[in-house]
Order: sequence, then structure tokens, then C-alpha cells
Amino acid sequence: QDFKRLRALCLSQGLLFEDATFPPHTSSIGPNLLPEDKLQQIQWKRPTELQRNPYFIMDGVSRFDIMQGEIGCCWMLAALGSLTLQKQFLENILPKDQGFQDNYAGIFHFRFWRYGDWVDVVIDDQLPFLNGRYLSVHPRMSNEFWPSLLEKAYAKLRGSYQNLHGGYLSDALVDLTGGVQVQFSLKEPPPDLEEILKAADKSQCLMACSTSGQPRRNTELRNGIVQGHAYTVTGAVKIRYKNGWKHIIRIWNPWGYGEWKGPWSDDSPQWENVEPKFREALLRNKDDGEFW
Repeated sequence: QDFKRLRALCLSQGLLFEDATFPPHTSSIGPNLLPEDKLQQIQWKRPTELQRNPYFIMDGVSRFDIMQGEIGCCWMLAALGSLTLQKQFLENILPKDQGFQDNYAGIFHFRFWRYGDWVDVVIDDQLPFLNGRYLSVHPRMSNEFWPSLLEKAYAKLRGSYQNLHGGYLSDALVDLTGGVQVQFSLKEPPPDLEEILKAADKSQCLMACSTSGQPRRNTELRNGIVQGHAYTVTGAVKIRYKNGWKHIIRIWNPWGYGEWKGPWSDDSPQWENVEPKFREALLRNKDDGEFW
């Protein structure tokens, strides 16, 4: 599908684009994501129906724009959260020639790496809702829509929203960058893992991690970590602590809330033994899903 040609056609006819190849229909959701009665209750709404003044992107792109919806696509969102830290990768997948202000015709497009090539995926902007709630990613700012539209394009690439419900972080990182991925098992980590992470952070690698367990259960342990869940690694530093040094790693939960409660968490006493200038630079005491 040729984005520019289709948009020009819609604008000339005064119509909003409807994508016949990924229609607002249960076939695009997938047969097994929801019980049959709930599938029939899905409503499709355009951002212009939801907000008086929708935006594609507001004040730049951030991982804090993203809040996971009803679909278990944390593996893709953790990769996307990592991407927001490296703007040069984002420009590849979020073309700037679109929005709700100029030449709006209900059509958007995104780029993904697929089988050795960049593929342009065109969608209409009708988003699925169940009982008034986003089925897909919902934006933290109610009138910013790049996360929901990007997720819809990725669902189309993979065949349905159902095919985003559970997946591999490594696949999403490759699909969003065209890069090469390396995995480490934390059961048998390399002896210099902390140095590898610090070097990877410095050289602007994208990093993410996941916990074992049943991905569809979302069991939260008492320490705040979710089983069978994917997270983004958003930082790795070595800081002075008491009389020595500590390696600490910053991690973000794509739910947009729900944090680790142990040592180095937002309220933990460890921070009292860190120099104030480093504490101020590193610590964000908010329930935004990000923690050390």
C-alpha cells in the first residue's frame, strides 16, 4: 500500500481512510484473544472521536508515554521503551510526514524490519475498545496517539492483535531496529556482566530483560516484580556507596506502574548513603514503573 497515494486520494475525495486489508473487524483482533461475547462488544474509534484535539506526538517521544492495555504485549513494549532512549532508531519507524493537524485523512504508516528489509505498514486510525477501555496500548497523555497507532501497525504486520499476546523480546528488538541481538541467561551470567551492561549503555545499545513464569498470569511477587513479564533496561551506572562502589541497573515496567520494592527501590534506605548530587541525578521517586 502506497501511503502518499492513498492519503492524497482520501483528501481529494474528502473521505477518511478505511483499511480493507486490516479492517475494524474481529478478524483483526483474532479469534482467541477474548471470549466470543466480548469479541462482539469491541468498538472501533478514531482519535478524532475520542479527543477534540488529538496529536500524533506531543513534546517528543518518551517511554513514559506508553501504558500497556489489555493485550499481553509487554515483550514488544519493552523493546519500544528501549527505542525511545535512542531517537535515531525511532526516526526509522515513526515517519514524520503524518499527524492530525495537516493533511489528516485517518491514515498513518510505520516502518518495521522484516526478513532483511524495511517494510512500510499502512493502517487506518480506528482503535479497538472494550467497555470504553483501550484494548491496545493507551497513552499516558489522553490526546497523544503514536503508541496506540504503532501497536496497531505491528499487529497488522503480525496478522492480528492476538499475535501480540505473548512473544519474544529479541524478536521485537530486531523488528524495530534491524539490529543483531545477543542474550545472556542470568542463571549463568558472564562474570563481567556488570561491565558489559555499563559498556552497552555507553555505546547506546538497546537493552531489555524478562522474568520467567506464565506470561498470561501477570503474577506480581511480594517484591514487586511480575512473573513472565518483559522490562526495559534504561540505565546502568557504578556509584560510590558507603566506602566502596555499587553497580546499579535501572529498569522500566511497560505497564507504566508497578515497581521493585527491594534494595535501591525508590524509597529504600540505600539512597541515604549516596552523595546528594548523585541521588538527585539518578532517583525519580514516582510510581511510573521505573526503578533501580
